[in-house]
Amino acid sequence: MITLSIDWNPDPILFKIGSFGIRYYSLLFVVAFVVGLQLMKKIFINDKVSLEKLDPLFMYTILSMFIGMRLGEVFFYSWDYYQHHLLEIILPIKEDPKGTLLWFINGYRFTGFQGLASHGAAIGIITGLYLYSKNVLKMPLLWVLDRLAIIVAFAGFCIRLGNLMNSEIYGKPTDMAIGFVFKRAGETIPRHPTQIYEALSYLAIFFVMWFLYWKTDLKKKAGLLFGFFFTSLWTVRFVIEFLKEAQVDGREDWVLGLNTGQVLSIPLVAIGLFFIVRKRS
Repeated sequence: MITLSIDWNPDPILFKIGSFGIRYYSLLFVVAFVVGLQLMKKIFINDKVSLEKLDPLFMYTILSMFIGMRLGEVFFYSWDYYQHHLLEIILPIKEDPKGTLLWFINGYRFTGFQGLASHGAAIGIITGLYLYSKNVLKMPLLWVLDRLAIIVAFAGFCIRLGNLMNSEIYGKPTDMAIGFVFKRAGETIPRHPTQIYEALSYLAIFFVMWFLYWKTDLKKKAGLLFGFFFTSLWTVRFVIEFLKEAQVDGREDWVLGLNTGQVLSIPLVAIGLFFIVRKRS
């Protein structure tokens, strides 16, 4: 039987400036930021909020997202490693006996921050937005959560495309024609391109939420759009995890047959459902 598949082996580096490489992943982060800034500007204008408060929003969001994603990766997925490499938690380096970070620092090499967890991002962003709403916006936290959730859905689409270009976070073996052979990761058999599944799902969530904001009155019900976002996004994540290789060895059936990503998604789905069904005055 002939198995159809797609050989996937792109160079994750788009171009180099000297010895410094610009990755597709980094470029897609920039795309998410620039597009998100423009979309949020339209929302601020529509809601008659001063545009002076827009730049601080993205500063709070980006910083809290990166801190949350990094700490989520460290403590949810990779603590067995990082407890012995504490410096690598805060610096974009990797211990390497043959590596040279600078001419006078041997034993390390520059890698960038490899390892970012979306569950940690959720916690980090909410924390950052709480501080933003209290110190800058002077409006309820749910107001900004309802609106920024639209932008985060688009950002999730970009991030998963970046994972695809890095040949990481892929799925289990498949005999489907859409299977990808991730050669750069050393794979020789077709696997589910779960990065594409998630990317398209997040893009669909973005379009639905964009429609709900502009064409309905649901934005006037505090927490409803945020609840829809959390419920839909983490449900998608929970389902796709069945097709995804576990990101931590030995956690394929961590709790009740569920892997780490699924276990962490359950309380976030519950939070989303709470904001959808809670009583509103």
